[in-house]
Amino acid sequence: MNYQQTILNEISCSGTGIHSGKKVSMKIKPAKANTGIVFTRIDIDSKPKIEAKLDNIFDTFRSTKIKKNNYSIMTIEHFCAACFALSIDNLNIDIDSEELPILDGSSKLYIDLLLNAGVKKLEKKTQKIKLNRYIKVTNKLSTIEYFPSDNLEFTVNIDYNSDVLLKQKAILKNLNDFKLEIAPAKTFCFFKEIDDLKNKGLIQGGSLNNTIIFLEKNSKNNKFKKGILNKESITFDNEPARHKLLDLIGDLSLIGQKISGKIIANKPGHLINIKFAKELYKIMKKTNKVPSINFQEKPLMDLDKIKKILPHREPFLLIDEIRELNENHVIGVKYVKKEEDYFRGHFPGEPVMPGVLQIEAMAQTGGILALSTVPDPENYLTYFMKINNVKFKRKVIPGDVIIFELELVAPIRRGICQMNGRGYVGENVVIEAELMAKIDKEDR
Repeated sequence: MNYQQTILNEISCSGTGIHSGKKVSMKIKPAKANTGIVFTRIDIDSKPKIEAKLDNIFDTFRSTKIKKNNYSIMTIEHFCAACFALSIDNLNIDIDSEELPILDGSSKLYIDLLLNAGVKKLEKKTQKIKLNRYIKVTNKLSTIEYFPSDNLEFTVNIDYNSDVLLKQKAILKNLNDFKLEIAPAKTFCFFKEIDDLKNKGLIQGGSLNNTIIFLEKNSKNNKFKKGILNKESITFDNEPARHKLLDLIGDLSLIGQKISGKIIANKPGHLINIKFAKELYKIMKKTNKVPSINFQEKPLMDLDKIKKILPHREPFLLIDEIRELNENHVIGVKYVKKEEDYFRGHFPGEPVMPGVLQIEAMAQTGGILALSTVPDPENYLTYFMKINNVKFKRKVIPGDVIIFELELVAPIRRGICQMNGRGYVGENVVIEAELMAKIDKEDR
């Protein structure tokens, strides 16, 4: 477990907002643990504070904008990415305008600034959250996927269907490499977009010093290398993809929590970045919490409906209800009845549900999730391939109600289904396991 951090010394910087075109100065100050990243608009008499967090997201067109009580701050992503990469969790920032300075269009100068201020460890601990399920968020042609992993890794793919800005990929496998590999990547746009953006009141502070400009076609003029108006600004061959990765990190930092996992983004942008961040945050809040079920409501599937999907029958049908089901997630219920035949021998006088049957009940719940992906589940069977990291936390006895929650850790491919599962009785986890199964069409 790591500790929260801030900076050692107060620092200042100034510049121009890329969209507002206004001059702006920032004073970045150390902050106490659990403060977060907080901006104070000192140009306003009431000096309103605006926290850099998901709840305050206001707009994502061409930059990330936060707003609270009618006061806003925009283009925070480059600064927030630098803070996240350096594990700086707490800062108070005084700012005298509505937009952060764009500086050179990257995070490099922010990284240098924060490192010059020094990093200070605070007394409060911070925990890295690892989610145990696969997550996919889509928006038109863009997708972002999350895969469980002990490390934090990013892959970004971009494709603008352009003869000049070709398909690109950027990869970051270690956050320690952000400073050299990602931070220097500048923002960019196409020459054909400039007039429209200016007419919308944007990029008023844009220049060839802070933005890479791509021409629509390769120019015959040797001055313009590969259709790039300001080729001297290019640091990397795949700079646009690296900058999109930078933006993604800045937007995900608004979760306010360190995370681990493998994140793959195809055609990302601020809109889908924030949508993905909100989905991660929503699931993080539920992690390790007992699923909330209203047992007064009818289940999504009762025993009769379950039998239409699973081939199991009594006495080996061990799941009674399905309460929740989507493409990545399922919640099932097992009512542990004293009449269950296995209690006669396990154990006489002190009945306990065998662990292997708990695993089977969990697997049957997962079978509903796996078989829900095929159009004719009644024609398929599900077979165990592997069980890992099984832990039995507490005895299960007659009268208990087990709530099983299973989540995919990767998309189902070629019939292979990988899931993480937990079983709860009351407020307690009684079983957890990693399961792998294969669904096969039944030979008749």
